[in-house]
Amino acid sequence: MRVNRWRDVVPFPKESVERFRASGCWTGRTIGEQFHLVASENPDEPAVITASATHTYREIDERTDQVAAGLASLGFRLGDAVLLQVENTIEAVLAWYGVIKAGLIPIATLAAHRGHEIHEIGTLTEAAGHIVQADYPKADLIDLARRMAAQSGMARTILTVGGKTPVQGAVRIEDLGSDLSVAEAREVVERIADEIDGDDVAVFQLSGGTTATPKVIPRLHDDYWYNSSAYARRLGWDASTRVAHILPLIHNAGIVLGVHAAHSVGAALVLADPHPDRLLPLMAASGTTDILTYPSLALEWRKHPGFEGAVASLRRIVLTGTKVNDESFELFESRGIGVLGLYGAGEGLVMVTAPDAPAEVRQHALGTPLSELDDVRVLVPGTEDPAPDDTPGELCFAGPYTLRGYLRSPERNAEAFTSDGLYRSGDMVAVRTIAGVRSFTFEGRAKDLVNRGGEKVNAAEIEALILQMPGVVRAALIPVPDERLGERGCLCVELLHGTPTLRLTDVTRYLQERDVAKFKWPERLEILESLPRTQIGKIDKRALAKLIDGESAERTPAVAR
Repeated sequence: MRVNRWRDVVPFPKESVERFRASGCWTGRTIGEQFHLVASENPDEPAVITASATHTYREIDERTDQVAAGLASLGFRLGDAVLLQVENTIEAVLAWYGVIKAGLIPIATLAAHRGHEIHEIGTLTEAAGHIVQADYPKADLIDLARRMAAQSGMARTILTVGGKTPVQGAVRIEDLGSDLSVAEAREVVERIADEIDGDDVAVFQLSGGTTATPKVIPRLHDDYWYNSSAYARRLGWDASTRVAHILPLIHNAGIVLGVHAAHSVGAALVLADPHPDRLLPLMAASGTTDILTYPSLALEWRKHPGFEGAVASLRRIVLTGTKVNDESFELFESRGIGVLGLYGAGEGLVMVTAPDAPAEVRQHALGTPLSELDDVRVLVPGTEDPAPDDTPGELCFAGPYTLRGYLRSPERNAEAFTSDGLYRSGDMVAVRTIAGVRSFTFEGRAKDLVNRGGEKVNAAEIEALILQMPGVVRAALIPVPDERLGERGCLCVELLHGTPTLRLTDVTRYLQERDVAKFKWPERLEILESLPRTQIGKIDKRALAKLIDGESAERTPAVAR
């Protein structure tokens, strides 16, 4: 008997589903079944390599069967959602696959999220479980999980990874299913898989959109695995590939471009720490062939004595988060390492340049869509009219791995999609011919976001909070350039006459007291007598950005930076 709890998820049109299945993009298998199939074909090959151990496909498959069976014994219902706040560890990989094999839905929250985000997300998804890193050094995530469970008003099971001792009132992932044999655990997992189909919800990802409350992206088993396998094929990966990943693992990029992509072709995921002292030796020892990172971080590696050894086996490097500059491009191209550009959205679409594309395309273009069934258009902003070539417009898309609607958000869905179902990304691109190749180039952002090291900060969310501070009349968060992160947040405020001077420390303390994730805090403060306005009275952020850059009228100097 098939079970589908999430009947209010916006479905793909029937004709689209039939086309995706006929093409072979959608197979009807669950993610757990897909991983088990690959593991059965590559049992003794490395699946995950860390600094301390190498874990084979057989080991990961059998252990995650046991974790899944253990989770099933805790009273979860099929389709229950589980929050994950964990770091890049082997335990995180085990928890991820274990949750999916148990017929549960992992919610890809970050370890950096705090109560402000977790409460909203947990409420929207009716989270029945919360997995946290017991030994997370930056915050007490166990205490956070307890507080969020108490606030939810629902029964919520707390589980942990990491830590050497059990925590009262929490279940250790490391202990789940340890009393079951491999055969017993597999039987439980197969029984669960019989009740799930490929077009059921597999994962809840989070949007980097512009609204003040988080938007949840339902990803299906079929669409999510295909997204990753198409990426692996585009880059030419196979079982000999070693994919190092240093960005947050339980994140859309971490799963789609790291965990699932590597495992879709029997490759090994090299689970790395971003610090060069630990990353570069592991890359050298594992024979890393592929890595995704930011140009600024890549430039920092060359200062390290282990740099040449680390990149000796590197074949491809994907640089994301900002435009690829000449310096970072030359650093790797001069060593015979192919540099690729990338566009990716949690809502679905991934574009990456082909490894055999001309160098000029690989440096300056976002790439091309992964699937022949992707429908990608550049539209005049606010319309459904196509923008001419060489003219910036809004990137809009649909296809076999792009959502059809946010979870339980009809108002947002009415704005976020065209009349024929294309998702409006808010990203400005242009179609240009580069070295004879028709390509997409990034031209800016229509959405009101700060892209801080790949993490999207919603300006509306922070502005709504700051406007509650005494004396703040108007507030605007805008991005300013940052060499390392690409962008960082600059908060511009207009104060009520007579209000004591506001300092950056006042702002960050206020956000900390409201349990807002630290990566969202502004890192620069500008106090102005008046924020520039458009003709209809809205804050003019383009004029404000010019003002902050010193290109326009005088402004009150920042109190703190």
